[in-house]
Amino acid sequence: MSSSVISSLDLQLEVDLNQRRGRSQQLVAGLRRAIESGRLLPGARLPSTRGVAADLGLARGTVTSAYHRLIAEGYLESVQGSGTRVAAAHGEARALRPVPGTRGPWQWNLRPGLPDVTMFPRAAWVRSTQRVLRLVPAEALDYGDPRGRPELRRALADYLGRTRGVVTRPERIIVCHGFTQALGLIATVLAGQGTGTVSVEDPCYPLFRNVIETAGLHVHPVGVDERGLRPQGLRGQAALVTPIHQYPLGTTLTPARRKALVAWAEEADAVIVEDDYDGEFQFGRQRVGALQALAPHRVIYAGTTSKTLAPGLRLAWLAVPQEWVERIAAAKRIADQHSAALTQMVLADLLRSGGYDRHVRRCRERYRIRREQLSAAVARGVPGAWLTGEETGLHALVSWSPDGPGEREVIQAARRESLAVAALGGYWATPGPHPPGLVIGYATPPQHGYAGALGALVRVLDRCFAA
Repeated sequence: MSSSVISSLDLQLEVDLNQRRGRSQQLVAGLRRAIESGRLLPGARLPSTRGVAADLGLARGTVTSAYHRLIAEGYLESVQGSGTRVAAAHGEARALRPVPGTRGPWQWNLRPGLPDVTMFPRAAWVRSTQRVLRLVPAEALDYGDPRGRPELRRALADYLGRTRGVVTRPERIIVCHGFTQALGLIATVLAGQGTGTVSVEDPCYPLFRNVIETAGLHVHPVGVDERGLRPQGLRGQAALVTPIHQYPLGTTLTPARRKALVAWAEEADAVIVEDDYDGEFQFGRQRVGALQALAPHRVIYAGTTSKTLAPGLRLAWLAVPQEWVERIAAAKRIADQHSAALTQMVLADLLRSGGYDRHVRRCRERYRIRREQLSAAVARGVPGAWLTGEETGLHALVSWSPDGPGEREVIQAARRESLAVAALGGYWATPGPHPPGLVIGYATPPQHGYAGALGALVRVLDRCFAA
């Protein structure tokens, strides 16, 4: 519930207080209309009777009488020590319905695409926020460069070169509101320069196909196997790839195919969009750097805080070839002028202070252990199913033979167990048949709930395979 206090001068009650008679009834009618229309939401705290009387030039008894009548009718409620609020009962019919596809009230959640948001480094974020607020120049609060704050672009250029091997400079980095916006900006530019077709991995995240198609571009699906994207299937003037940890199959693009992908881009005069969404989380001793380093003039590199910190921050970045900077920056300016300056500056401070690196290292170790536990649980408890994909990232694929249970059967069993999981079938662009599987987000649950979520997964699979 909202706990905000509404000023009586801001109520916009649409009443004529110039009339001397019937003022209490007018106030009642005005408040009732505001509540029924949804302008005053359930839980909104109304100003005191004394405040309303003073602001609107009414007798306090007139306001008190109106409040009492609305309390009696169930529109308002009065709680000792908490003032008068809009009653919850009158807001139930207008309550927001869940958007299709959003996470429901599951007891266990192993859907992919999320980090453990309970690990968000609150103390470090607060310290960085305090430093920024003490030192922020006034100009930072004005409209700024659509590419983003220079402090963050400098910090990102250093971080990306040091940890991901990205070859870039601060002036070639563009900060965005999440990767979805970043991809939309790229697609807009591609469509504007006459690009017709964009190759995407098949399977891939369906929303990204939708973003590309919304820009008026044709999506060309390209198959993926245990060595990653098959370069011989590439078409068009652009390709969207996840080379470090293919989403959702979890494979890593091999060195030979990396070179073949870059060779295709050179020959076709095409651009590659590298989505390095969880590249920080590689659990082996030998870590793979960004594809971008092979051809900085051909690759638009994309990174995000959605997996390292929290998706709610809505912060992502592009490291782009020089000739793309002005085009994408212009699209960004039209889209929203620029991303939130203070949030950018806090992230820049977190990067400079070392807090971001410490947080990523802590998460990397936590997720490594979780993946090992998932692998052991499936191997030990579910004969007929196995884990596939490289030991990296925030998700893994549980696979089984096509002769086993159907994905629909497994999803239904998971619902009975109050377990949220994602079936592989929803990620394909081409018609089947396709091998069955579950895309398991082992990073999603809070630490205290992970064992229970794993147990629920094993029970679901065991029940389906035993049937």
